[in-house]
Amino acid sequence: MKPIRILQVVTIMNRGGLETMLMNYYRQMSKNGIQFDFLVHRSEEGHYDKEIVSLGGRIYRMPAIRPGNYRRYFKQLDAFFAERKEYKVVHAHMNENSGFAIRAAKKAGVPCRIIHSHLSDLALDYKYPFRLYARAAIKGNPSHYFACSTRAGEWLYGKKPASERAVTVLNNAVNTEEFRFDKETRAEVRTELNAGDSLVIGHIGRFNEQKNHKFLLDIFESLHRRRGDALLVLAGDGYLRPAIEKEAERRGLSQSIRFLGVREDVARLLQGMDLFLFPSLFEGLPVVLVEAQAAGLTCIVSDRITKETDVTKRVSFLSLDQSPDEWSSAILSASYEHADTRAILRENGYDAVAMAKWLGTFYRQQLESAAASSQ
Repeated sequence: MKPIRILQVVTIMNRGGLETMLMNYYRQMSKNGIQFDFLVHRSEEGHYDKEIVSLGGRIYRMPAIRPGNYRRYFKQLDAFFAERKEYKVVHAHMNENSGFAIRAAKKAGVPCRIIHSHLSDLALDYKYPFRLYARAAIKGNPSHYFACSTRAGEWLYGKKPASERAVTVLNNAVNTEEFRFDKETRAEVRTELNAGDSLVIGHIGRFNEQKNHKFLLDIFESLHRRRGDALLVLAGDGYLRPAIEKEAERRGLSQSIRFLGVREDVARLLQGMDLFLFPSLFEGLPVVLVEAQAAGLTCIVSDRITKETDVTKRVSFLSLDQSPDEWSSAILSASYEHADTRAILRENGYDAVAMAKWLGTFYRQQLESAAASSQ
């Protein structure tokens, strides 16, 4: 039987939270006759591209969205949808910029056009006027509004959406069984990190302003003064990484910090940690915090992150206005025991297998509805 093909609109399929979540769903749905194709907005290959192709997916490339190429980009979108009439479901994950693809899809007669919010804020920088312009393309063009959390929905769609814009909150689910705690795996990871019996504080995230690595260093510096064997593990990459590495060296912390780069074994890496630290300036509902909870870790995070994140009651929220010493005190008074939280996550709708089943059913229903209306 010919598979159903869903077009996912993204920036690039690297190992970020959103992309990892999409792959979690794709791996499940590809077994049941649903294929994901990806419209990406980068020329370079993403970390997941080879796996996408191996699963039967297609990858189409567009240029990065820049104010100077709006007109050309809009023409390319129109041409794309005009040439590929097979897509009846388009699911866009680019926050404000999603509106451009959704608008083009509507123009081409695509019946199911999903816009999906994955953030709850963005920095007020030079891009702000262009983001306002992009938001204008959202109005009236999606058929469905999704968000990873209530706050993420309010940020992109407004606090009181009209009845025709009712927002569906789709949990950022993970494969809970992958995160089952295993003592042998923990020992292996800690050996690789040369951690011994140190207190291992972990963080996974892109090195950019949003993740607030500078304050993370402040916290760890305070912690290290109070507990000299503390070790900070930083997984991820990004343009700020060299500056953070240099700052760690300047503070004399380099020997106590492990810069690991992008990792493909996040579930395994979390086993070696004692606590997860996440002082972000803003988030939607970060997949990595669901993963950390699935691994049974206590998490200490900024209060800029939605309380919906605390699925397992193992997440503590601290203000970014509190001092690094207050944050380090919270770390020192926390529990470092790995709890089995998989059942709690499943019961609350954070299991990728169950969520993939729900989303697959939703896609099929939309296709059936479109087929019925065209008769």
